[in-house]
Amino acid sequence: MKSLLEHISRFVALDNYETDKLSHFGKLLLLKKKDFLWKEGQICRAQYFVIKGCLRLYYLNEKGQEQITQFAIENWWIADIRSLDMRQPSVFHLQAVENSEVLSLDIDSMNQLLEAVPRLEKYFRLVQQRAYGATQQRLRFLHSLSKEEQYRQFIQAFPGFTERIPQYMLASYLGFTPEYLSELRKKHAASIS
Repeated sequence: MKSLLEHISRFVALDNYETDKLSHFGKLLLLKKKDFLWKEGQICRAQYFVIKGCLRLYYLNEKGQEQITQFAIENWWIADIRSLDMRQPSVFHLQAVENSEVLSLDIDSMNQLLEAVPRLEKYFRLVQQRAYGATQQRLRFLHSLSKEEQYRQFIQAFPGFTERIPQYMLASYLGFTPEYLSELRKKHAASIS
């Protein structure tokens, strides 16, 4: 809960009463690498705050290949918002990339929490705005940058992250083949030396 409180404090200030109320909501989940929070066809019933570890949201394309659309590392939220909001089966899978500690906040608890601590409406709005802005920026990069420029932009924005996740997952996220990503990494490493 400490990391969530620190994250919230970057956006809004909570008093002791509000902090105490918050501590009664959410459920801590300990995930092992490759554990699923849900699979395609199941309903996403919560939002997940990553305390420690890494999660990935992905779908299987028409060829049966994994296409990663989002990662979540420490202090990031992740969910299938459409499935959660409409209570419809998800088209995604949510899986732990590493052993992870995650705070789960189901939709009913979320609504109760927002009634108990209205100031959190602002927090969640600001977090959602940033996430939406990041999605818009990613779409812009997909449509306007070369594959090499996309790779360079990603490693600049998230230094160290490329060492944390398997190469095939990063390739999937960027829309590359693992072989092409390997070529880009070699080329980038050579340009740094």
